[in-house]
Amino acid sequence: MAAARWMLALLLPLFWARSRSAGGAGGWQEGDVPEEQRCTVERTDGSVSLELFLQRFAFSRPVILRGVTDNSAFQALCTRQKLLAAYGERPVRLSTANTYSYRKVDVPFQEYVEQLLKPQDPAALGSDTLYFFGDNNFTEWGSLFQHYVPPPFRIPGTSAAYSFGIAGSGSGVPFHWHGPGYSEVIFGRKRWFLYPPDKTPHFHPNETTLAWLQHTYPTLPPEEQPLECTIRPGEVLYFPDRWWHATLNLDTSVFISTFLG
Repeated sequence: MAAARWMLALLLPLFWARSRSAGGAGGWQEGDVPEEQRCTVERTDGSVSLELFLQRFAFSRPVILRGVTDNSAFQALCTRQKLLAAYGERPVRLSTANTYSYRKVDVPFQEYVEQLLKPQDPAALGSDTLYFFGDNNFTEWGSLFQHYVPPPFRIPGTSAAYSFGIAGSGSGVPFHWHGPGYSEVIFGRKRWFLYPPDKTPHFHPNETTLAWLQHTYPTLPPEEQPLECTIRPGEVLYFPDRWWHATLNLDTSVFISTFLG
């Protein structure tokens, strides 16, 4: 099993690279948000065992896992063309992109993709930015989720719940925390910022992640900087319980989280 995961870790980046260059990132728009090459989150490949995952990461720190899943079949179903054909007329529930996401708006999926899925306005407040993530109707989207291969590691006593989303370049969710989980990018790139539970970040709950990156991030002294990294298709980020985190989509991104509750 370890050898198979190690081989998957080597081959998957080649598959994703071919898919991105040949398929135009699934028909989703590539962004122009600058990418920070520095990564301060540990990466490990598919050879990691469940025992090692539980000992080193599950309860203490985030980690990026490479080659632990093969979601090429799921990715093929998540192109812009295929999702519009299958779900275009179905309603989706959008949330405001602020820390508490109180306001909800229901629109047809096609309207969201064709009219609302745009790059983030740097001047917009989180309460004025609508974001498709988390409020999935499992009766309608269940047939798609059946093709998703979740990360193999489970924390004893927890069960998994999926949250699927699509969001424009420069969008994201500002700092918040909840239980442990995984995040996987299917198309696009997503930058993550993370703080441990005992280190509350400096942020305004109605400020977008893009605004925080432009205004607050450059002023942080080294001891107050977050753990951060950009994940791409073929990689899964795990975050432990109660860790603060904020996200920034560098491209129009298709992504799915597995929450462990």
